[in-house]
Amino acid sequence: MGSTRLYSKGRVLGHKRAKRNSSPNTSLIQIEGVANKEEAQFYLGKRVAYVYKAKREIQGSKIRVIWGRVTRPHGNSGVVKSKFTSNLPPRAFGASVRIMLYPSNI
Repeated sequence: MGSTRLYSKGRVLGHKRAKRNSSPNTSLIQIEGVANKEEAQFYLGKRVAYVYKAKREIQGSKIRVIWGRVTRPHGNSGVVKSKFTSNLPPRAFGASVRIMLYPSNI
């Protein structure tokens, strides 16, 4: 039996922004398999992990994580807004994130 994923895949679209102003404290995320606002409701409050590799080892690992939380839907196409403990760097735009299936509200 293969491994079972306990998270959904998502992609960072960028920061919340207007035409000229950018709000780096909120990131937009497209979740795989979510196409409308109703499907996005399930993911509200779920935890998001941006996993990346750094050059320097800390506690024997080069892998680091920035944690965040899905806060609300954005528009009608299934995109969600999320806030991270520290703002996502611009190099994360287009990168994949993990949307954990906890905390559960079912």
